Amino acid sequence: MANGEPEWLAWARELEAIAQTGLAFSRDPYDRERYEAVRGLAAQMFAARSDASVERIAALFAGETGYATPKIDVRAAVFDQRERLLMVRETSDGGRWTLPGGWADVNRTAAENAVKETLEESGYQVRALKLAALWDRTRQRHPAGVFSCAKAFFLCEPIGGAAAVSHETSEVGWFAEADLPRDLSLARVLPQQLARMFAHWRDRTLPTDFD
Repeated sequence: MANGEPEWLAWARELEAIAQTGLAFSRDPYDRERYEAVRGLAAQMFAARSDASVERIAALFAGETGYATPKIDVRAAVFDQRERLLMVRETSDGGRWTLPGGWADVNRTAAENAVKETLEESGYQVRALKLAALWDRTRQRHPAGVFSCAKAFFLCEPIGGAAAVSHETSEVGWFAEADLPRDLSLARVLPQQLARMFAHWRDRTLPTDFD
């Protein structure tokens, strides 16, 4: 096990990154053929240890171009004046609870993405106040993912709007620390991360967490 995940997963992810970067810069047809073969092996490794088919994994890999870098996931920790945390229930992942957020879109800063995702998923307009944490998904021991991922958590405050669900969410709620839901979407947020958000909210002078 490496950083809480099996070594084969880290190896497969590294092979895919090598193949993706090689395909981005190589113009030699023979080299490109070799990089495609490496990418195919990585897809087979993932598929052999998961419920996904080789074809589905290969299609995910084929959609990634250019130099291989971690993906950015943003999360908004929104607190109201009663020190309650805003959470949303996902329509995917078994309808579990998480902080508003998702993959960062291009042409927006990470903070702007957190604000956008909160409005889309909860109906609330918020202001980002602080980058509370920048964590690596693997080091934090989230369920394993195909791609490397960095997770940015922003402290936010509500400035308008009202609770509203979307095609991504089925429920919106405010929770005190003692009453946080237990059925969390662990691919998105972990209990100890929520605890750190409450700590950052109570003491805004805390430095940004990172690993």
